[in-house]
Amino acid sequence: MRTRGLARLRGWGGAATMAVACALTGSLVLVLPEAGSAADPGDTAASRASAAGPARADECKDPEASLSPSGKDGPTIDAIRNREVKKLIVGVDQNSYRWGYRDPNKKTATLEGFDIDLAHKIAEDILGDRDAVLFRAIPTNQRVKAIQSGQVDMVVRTMTITCEREKDVTFSTAYFKTGQQVLAPKSSDITGFDDSLDGKKVCSAKGSTALAQLEELKKKGLDADIGTTVPNQLDCLVRLQLGEVDAVVTDSALAASQAAQDPTVELKGDAPLNTEYYGVAMKKPEDGKDDLVRRVNQVLDDYRDSGWQKSYDKWLKPGLGESAGPPAPKYSD
Repeated sequence: MRTRGLARLRGWGGAATMAVACALTGSLVLVLPEAGSAADPGDTAASRASAAGPARADECKDPEASLSPSGKDGPTIDAIRNREVKKLIVGVDQNSYRWGYRDPNKKTATLEGFDIDLAHKIAEDILGDRDAVLFRAIPTNQRVKAIQSGQVDMVVRTMTITCEREKDVTFSTAYFKTGQQVLAPKSSDITGFDDSLDGKKVCSAKGSTALAQLEELKKKGLDADIGTTVPNQLDCLVRLQLGEVDAVVTDSALAASQAAQDPTVELKGDAPLNTEYYGVAMKKPEDGKDDLVRRVNQVLDDYRDSGWQKSYDKWLKPGLGESAGPPAPKYSD
């Protein structure tokens, strides 16, 4: 099985090679548990409950609503500026094509993509230098922990805003609209989130909304094997290329980028299963220390009018087509 898969992968040429190269590179730069810490809980319901305690169902009615924007400085921003090395520390992906990745065809192989553009914009506003940013590559299931432990100031990494996650972190207003979709080989008889998935092996990333969605569908009767999970969602594409799984479930925006990366696969179904939004995730602010969240929302307010569309056209338009523009912000105060 594995020999046949490897032969198949080699036959796919450049696109598959790039996927493997990105996945292997991403696996070398991880946010690991601190020395002496307990076993890593990852981005799971159990870790969220232990960190935040029980939460009432009515505490989160509109997860996309964030604090109103402000350009004022405060203690959190001051602490960033007063570092010996004045850098904004941002958790990102480095193997999501067109979102946050390294192009092996370029000599510098610097991080680039839609999320990377936004991180540079935030650094420019806070520190006056778009390059005053230190990127830390983190896997999907380590995003919440990286924020809570202070290893990063924020995560800009196709992170979906959800009520569960808001128990542990604070999100900016939404900067991108997406939803869950199935990715499979063009020759596959899979047609989307329907009984064509019955008996199939499906891959998703640990700690992702895709896995949560699959678990819910499983409870409702989905007869698919959803036991294959990986730290980074691109690893699912590699599993698909190796023939180890039949399909991948991930955000439609990420799936489209993977389809652009590998022309032998495609999105299945006419539209995403649901509607989700990406936000910039930060540590839950203590009293009087919400300046960073408000500042990021101010940056996003400006970015929607001057920068968002340019970045979209450069990175995402080839795979997603024309855009309706960024989602309108919602505020909770």
